[in-house]
Amino acid sequence: MTTQFTRPAFERVSPELVERAKKFQSAILCDVFGRRGTLNARVQALNPAMQVAGPAFTVEVRPGDNLMFHVALALAQPGDVIIVDGKGDDTCALFGELMVSQAEAAGLAGFVVDAASRDTDTLADGKFPIFAAGRNPCGPTKGLGGTFCKPISVAGVPVQPGDLVLGDADGVVVIPRADVERVLQAAEKKQADEKVRLEEIARGELVSPWLHDALLAAGLPALPAA
Repeated sequence: MTTQFTRPAFERVSPELVERAKKFQSAILCDVFGRRGTLNARVQALNPAMQVAGPAFTVEVRPGDNLMFHVALALAQPGDVIIVDGKGDDTCALFGELMVSQAEAAGLAGFVVDAASRDTDTLADGKFPIFAAGRNPCGPTKGLGGTFCKPISVAGVPVQPGDLVLGDADGVVVIPRADVERVLQAAEKKQADEKVRLEEIARGELVSPWLHDALLAAGLPALPAA
C-alpha cells in the first residue's frame, strides 16, 4: 500500500503582520524581544542587500542530506520562508540554483539554511533572498529522512512552524508567532525613540541622557560636566 505526504496545516503569522515587520531592521526586533531570537552569525545573506520576511516552514535534515528540503519545496505555500536545521554543516551544499529557481516559481519568500549553499555567483546576484552558513561546491545526498513542519532548533534558536522569520544584512531573527504583535508595537516605539536620539545628536547633544544614571548604577565615576 502506497502512502503519501499530506500538505501540513499550521497557523502562520498573518500577511498583515509580515508586512508591518518588513519596516524594521532585524536589530530593532531583536532588541525589543529581549535581545533574543537571533541565529548564530554564521547564517548570513549571500548578498547584504537581501531581505526576507515571512512565516517559518521548518525543516530538519541529517548533515549533508537534502531529501526533506525537497519535500518542503513541494509542500510550502507562497510567502513561506523555508528554514532548515542543517546542523551548521559546511562539508557540502544543501541547495543551489535549481532549488532556488523552483522556490521562486512557487512564490516562496526565501531560504534560511544552517548549512552551506553553492552556485554563489548566480544566486548572490538574484532577487530571491538566501541566508546560509558557508559555501561549498560539493552537492548533497538525497537518501535520509528528517522532519518538516515540526519544532526545530536552527543555529541556536528554537523555531516553530508559522513563526515570523526576518533577515537582513545583520543576520536573521525569529519571533514566535504569538509574540509578533507585541514585538512590533515595541519596535515602533523604539524606532521613534531612536529617531529622537538622532535628532539630538544632530543638534550637538552627543552624550546619551541615560549614560549618567547607568554609570552610577554600575558604581562608576560620573562623566565630567560639559
